[in-house]
Amino acid sequence: DEFALLVEDSTGTEQLADLAESVLTVLQAPFEIFGRRLSVSASIGVVERQTAGTSATALMQAADTTLYWAKADGRARWTLFDPERNAHRMTRQALVSTLRAAIERGEFTLEYQPLVGMDDGRLRGVEALVRWRHPQFGVLTPNRFITLAEEDGSIVPLGRWILATACRQARRWQLDHPDEPPIFVSVNVAVRQVWDSDLVTDVAQVLTETGLAPHLLQLELTESAVMGSAGRPLQALRALSDMGVHIAIDDFGTGYSNLAYLSRLPVSALKLDGSFVRGFQYEERETREPRETGTREAAASRPNPADEVIVEAMIQLAHRLGLTVTAECVETSDQASRLRRIGCDTGQGWLYSRPVSPDRISELLDGHACGRR
Repeated sequence: DEFALLVEDSTGTEQLADLAESVLTVLQAPFEIFGRRLSVSASIGVVERQTAGTSATALMQAADTTLYWAKADGRARWTLFDPERNAHRMTRQALVSTLRAAIERGEFTLEYQPLVGMDDGRLRGVEALVRWRHPQFGVLTPNRFITLAEEDGSIVPLGRWILATACRQARRWQLDHPDEPPIFVSVNVAVRQVWDSDLVTDVAQVLTETGLAPHLLQLELTESAVMGSAGRPLQALRALSDMGVHIAIDDFGTGYSNLAYLSRLPVSALKLDGSFVRGFQYEERETREPRETGTREAAASRPNPADEVIVEAMIQLAHRLGLTVTAECVETSDQASRLRRIGCDTGQGWLYSRPVSPDRISELLDGHACGRR
């Protein structure tokens, strides 16, 4: 069901585009077989390059890759080869092919971002954020590889390593700072970890091995994952909650939450999505880079009064349900002041600290507080 057209001495991209359109038109014309009227469609990958420096094999590989781009883009169309898109695909393949080996080689590390009490600025906990120190591509943040790990199942061994490392570090801080109230550590959990492994057993084993008290561990799941929980995932969440582990909904407010269902889930904390907090801006600010996305924000953000009304309502609802609330992406003192005024419990963001090494968290514990008013 595939064939190739070789155009010698091409006059340019326009000629190839016209040819591709012609082929699509011809193939889409209906035809009859044994009295039945049928029609077919095609996807076409177009590659144009100099003969010098390439080979028949490389040319066909590029054409085949571009053909599948056309299919992915919606089928019944033609797509032109894009070197940048191809480089991204190659990078993705390189990451996928080395993920499991990288876990075994110890190429991953954790950084920790403080969660700070809004009322007193004291360090209450930290979120563990994984980094991949890739020998070829440098330090990679989770948005570069977590989805890949979920797709190929390597999120299960990686998740176990993250959980064990974070709990061990939290216990170390507790032992090194016996005069300070112990801080909790928050670890992100993918739904596939619940389905493809015995998460409850893994957590119980790690807590036993590290000596960390269950209430000093918080597991974060996305809103869509938690709100859709049923069967085994829900049983796992309840077992973890009964164990004393705290469950938090991450990026809350981005989905369509069934609030009645939320009240029946074993959840103890909500983390408000940063899109709400960013609407709390009073002043224009320079373009800056958000916490984990690697994208760029608009140069100016004007305050949105509706955001404060919505956030205040969510905080009041959460408190009525016995839940604590953490605001993500707190970047200015104005945001912190308004969140404090409407009763938010803890804040997380660059106003307090970027993700840092364990040693830096120890320094913050020595200094007792890292909040700014």
